[in-house]
Amino acid sequence: MAKLQLSFSIGDYDRNRPLVDGSVQVDGVDPVFTLLSPEEMFFRSFRYQDFDVSELSFSSYLVKHANGDCPYIALPVFLSRAFRHTSIHVRKDRIKTPQDLKGKRIGVPEYQLTANVWARAILEDDYGVRPADITWVRGGIDQPGRQEKIKIRLPADVRMVDAPADTTISDMLDRCEIEGFMAPRAPFGAARHNPDIGWLFDDPTAAAKEYYTRTGIFPIMHVLGLRKTLAEKHPWLPGTLLKAFEQSKATALAKLSDTSATKVTLPFVEEQLKAARETMGEDYWAYGVESSRKTLEAFTRHHHAQGLSSRRVPVEELFHPSTYETFKL
Repeated sequence: MAKLQLSFSIGDYDRNRPLVDGSVQVDGVDPVFTLLSPEEMFFRSFRYQDFDVSELSFSSYLVKHANGDCPYIALPVFLSRAFRHTSIHVRKDRIKTPQDLKGKRIGVPEYQLTANVWARAILEDDYGVRPADITWVRGGIDQPGRQEKIKIRLPADVRMVDAPADTTISDMLDRCEIEGFMAPRAPFGAARHNPDIGWLFDDPTAAAKEYYTRTGIFPIMHVLGLRKTLAEKHPWLPGTLLKAFEQSKATALAKLSDTSATKVTLPFVEEQLKAARETMGEDYWAYGVESSRKTLEAFTRHHHAQGLSSRRVPVEELFHPSTYETFKL
């Protein structure tokens, strides 16, 4: 039987490379991989459904899934996870504590970005700063005129305005026209080198470790999406994809653990890997539902409370049914 030919759009991460280079196979599938930035992947997938299998913004997926109009069904393959204490940059000459953000203007490239959902959750849960306490200014990080990739309807008490058409939120932060900046990327241009601009949390790593120790949450940024029509036509496909991506991640972690010669261009990899496992366990970057249930429940709760999903989606509804359980030896 001929293999099923599918187009894939995923990020160029170590956990994906065994699939891309062919050392891990997808059973019954002949894949064509396109490696893209998150912004291009998500735009093309949600606007035009360009790919059969695509890495998706968890937030954008949840907006559309809650409304019943998402062309993809998600699989619990969490290709991007990150503690988003590093996602909040501020004017350090104006902002000293998280509570100082109340009543201020904060730039965002898109309100519904997953990183921003998590950052707002941290501010509200841990510091009492609600989304309605801030005026949100939407604009591009490096190019003017960025808009939300999908349509959202914010709560009546949340105020968002557009940045001037000819400027970016990076430039506005540099000129002190806004007091803060919330995004998965750092500010561009002069703002990146402005000595008065820095992370809200002076030691975001320590803040993130304390957050994880207290909550058990390792924030999920991206999920894997499979075109719904393909899942319906080939019911074996969701489980097969989950298996392949699990194998790819395991292969990448085995290579990372081989410290005879480090696999990434960064010092202290062995020490960081040891620290991650001591703090978060051996399977610290888990795929699958049950190991991440607390994280998934926290995200769906905040996503709905922030006015992004039209209803609170239960965890049991987030992913294709066949991916909630797998075989065991």
